[in-house]
Amino acid sequence: MSLLTIKELTKFYQADKVAVDHVSFDLKKGECLGLVGESGCGKSTLARCLLRIEPIDSGSIYFGNQAIEHLNERNLHLFRKKMQIVFQNPSAALNPKLKVKESLIDPYNQYKKELDLSYFSYTSKDAFVKQLLEAVGLPSHLADQYPHELSGGQRQLVTIARAISIEPELIVLDEPTASLDVISQKAVLTLLTELRKTLNLSYLFISHDLAAVSQMCQRILVMKEGRLVDEFETNHLFDNERHQYTKELISIF
Repeated sequence: MSLLTIKELTKFYQADKVAVDHVSFDLKKGECLGLVGESGCGKSTLARCLLRIEPIDSGSIYFGNQAIEHLNERNLHLFRKKMQIVFQNPSAALNPKLKVKESLIDPYNQYKKELDLSYFSYTSKDAFVKQLLEAVGLPSHLADQYPHELSGGQRQLVTIARAISIEPELIVLDEPTASLDVISQKAVLTLLTELRKTLNLSYLFISHDLAAVSQMCQRILVMKEGRLVDEFETNHLFDNERHQYTKELISIF
C-alpha cells in the first residue's frame, strides 16, 4: 500500500533552471525509501516540496488517497501532523532561546486537538517530555538544558524526538547524519531503524551517503540534476543493469 505517491513533480527556481524535473515515485507504508545523489541535485528541494514548504510548479502529490498539492492553509496545517521532517543541521532546527522541553512540547501544543496518540501518553508536560527523551535514549535531565549545552549528536536526537512526538505516519530525513561524527552517525541510524519498527513509521531517507542509505533502506532512488535516473531494491545495488551514475556513486562509497 502506497503512503506517498508523487507524479511528474516539477519545480523551477528560475525560468530557465529546473530544480526538480518530472519526478515520479511511490513510498510504501512502513518502508524506508532512500534518495541519493550529489549535493545540488535537487534532493532537499524535493523534500521541501513534498511538505509543501515550497510550492510546486506542476505535478501531483498524494498522501494516501488525498491530493495535497493545492491544500489551503488550514488543511495544510492538519496534514503536516502526518508528515514531519528532520533536517541536516540540528543547531539550526532548534530555537536557541528555548529549553529542550519547550522545543519538544511545541508540536503537541500545535496539534493537541487533532491528536490520537497510541504510543506516547500525555498526563503532564514533564511526563510527556520524559517519554520522548527516553524513546531516543537521552537522559531526562537534558529537558532543562538549552541546545548549545548539548553535543551535536544529542541535538539531533532531540530533533528526532520532536519529530516523533505527534506520532506522524511519515518522516522525511534530510541528511540527518551529515553534520555528526562517525560514532554519533551510527547511533542515530540504529535509533531510526528501531523507531521505524516500534512506531510503525515510514521514512524518506535523503542523503549523499550511499553507505548509510544502503544500511537503512529497502529501496533506493538515485537523483541526478533534478531527475530520477535509477530505482531499485537495495539488494540489487550492485547489479550490472544499474545506471552509470549509480555505478559512479558506488565507486566512491
